[in-house]
Amino acid sequence: MRKYWGLLIVFVFSIGAIFPLLRPGFFPMHDNTQVVRIQQMALALRDGQFPVRWVADLGYGFGYPIFNFYAPLAYYVGGFWYLLGLNALLATKLMFILGILLSGFLMYLLAREFWGERGGILSGLFYVYAPYHAVDIYVRGAVAEFWAMAFLPLVFYSFYKLFQKKKGIWVIIGGVSYALVILSHNLTAMILTPFLIAYLLLLIVISREGRKPFSLFFLYSFILGLGLAAFYWLPALFEMKLTKVFGQIGGGADWRNHFVFLDQLWASPWGFGGSAAGRLDGMSFMIGKLHLVFMALSLLTGIWLLRKKERKASFVIFLSLCFFALSVFLTNQLSWPIWTAIPSLAFIQYPWRFLILATFAASLMAGSAALWFKKKGTVFSFLFGGIVVLMLLLPNIKYFQPQFYLNVSTSDYINEENIKWETSKISDEYLPKEFPVPENRNEVAWGKVAVPEGEAEIKNLALKSHQSTFNIAGKTKAEILVNIAYFPGWKVWVDGREADFALEGGKIKISPLPGDHQISVRLTDTPIRTIANLISLVSWGILVGFMLRYNGWKSSIWRRLKSAR
Repeated sequence: MRKYWGLLIVFVFSIGAIFPLLRPGFFPMHDNTQVVRIQQMALALRDGQFPVRWVADLGYGFGYPIFNFYAPLAYYVGGFWYLLGLNALLATKLMFILGILLSGFLMYLLAREFWGERGGILSGLFYVYAPYHAVDIYVRGAVAEFWAMAFLPLVFYSFYKLFQKKKGIWVIIGGVSYALVILSHNLTAMILTPFLIAYLLLLIVISREGRKPFSLFFLYSFILGLGLAAFYWLPALFEMKLTKVFGQIGGGADWRNHFVFLDQLWASPWGFGGSAAGRLDGMSFMIGKLHLVFMALSLLTGIWLLRKKERKASFVIFLSLCFFALSVFLTNQLSWPIWTAIPSLAFIQYPWRFLILATFAASLMAGSAALWFKKKGTVFSFLFGGIVVLMLLLPNIKYFQPQFYLNVSTSDYINEENIKWETSKISDEYLPKEFPVPENRNEVAWGKVAVPEGEAEIKNLALKSHQSTFNIAGKTKAEILVNIAYFPGWKVWVDGREADFALEGGKIKISPLPGDHQISVRLTDTPIRTIANLISLVSWGILVGFMLRYNGWKSSIWRRLKSAR
């Protein structure tokens, strides 16, 4: 670890970005659902549901398949901490903190490859303290997006190492890193993929030898990444049309109303509101003044490196510049024809999401300034680095603060009223398409099973996130209403036999004959979910098998070296 001493420096100086999360209480954000989502994920995991697709209490108490569509990785991590005994609020804060720290660590790892230790530190801290990063954390609460941002450097790093070394281990790391982005945020993966393909094609073109092996390795890695994450993205892709999510496209989230003006990238007022048409935005879209200044310096660095025939570093600078320019172009109204020509871009909703890649490119380029002082004395280079870090932190650390703090505890978030009504109202787009959205508290599912017609007694009710079992003692023929929002995969068993059921207002209705019966209502996998799970299972099996074999090779080599001594 001595060769990675820069990691410690990145961690120490990143504390300013996470410090507000160490305080008691919590703070409001646009997506104020994070604590509840972690609690719901943890309950589903505890019930034995894996992969988690359905949560029981959101969706106004009727449940809905949020993790069938909304990228789950950060919530698996937070839910795991909850199951270890942490309360939901603390688990949420740790989820935020880990996402922030990972961004600095992994950017350091990538930049270190090209700019050296000091350049890696600079790029890592520029990435952590980018204003858009602060917007995602303390304004929007966009956990999925800033977790995906954290893994972007790992994707480019692993594929570069694959290009450089052409070894199987980098096929694996590249596939895993790409899967991590998909599982963190599908829209960021959608933004990343064309840029990643362009990057890899360019590497293939400039490769002087071994183009075919690298092309195949890239393809294997890409397929592996898709396979590892298939359990999530395949059902999300094919079953999205069964939810209300298409209603989120257009209206207030219409891409036509959310372009960024170029001057807003240099300076725009900081705020905790939302995005609006024109210049009425309540949030900032700054890239960072120091980021842009150091980008300009990096261009001089690139020209200087070309003259010295240091092609690797200059290639990274000019490629990053191209990525930055294209990303900025796509945030601006000048790119309207492209948004019109590619209908799938409408799912991104906000053109300013491309600030993800602009921030990544600007932060990576900023670290190249360290190359100017590569041959200077250690004291001088540390002095230069210290001054730059202070110049970065002093103006930017103020953005890493919430609007205000709330004196709240876990119980304020995970009580039934808040989960089934207040939080459910914030995010109900994954309810089944035809399901009627409750308009007031009286329409919320406060109980899971009801008997609206006939005489029957409900006994031994056992509830899990993906299964409800109970006994009924029916004196007459009765109508049993199970307050679950029907979605493909839900099935009913009566006395151990699969039974037909009807739908009433989008909920499951059972009509058993009089007498005693055992009822089980369970979520099963649809064909596409089964196929997706199988693809992921095979992919993870390949990954584990390769790693075991790779460790075996390493052990064998180590034994030979020891015997040679």
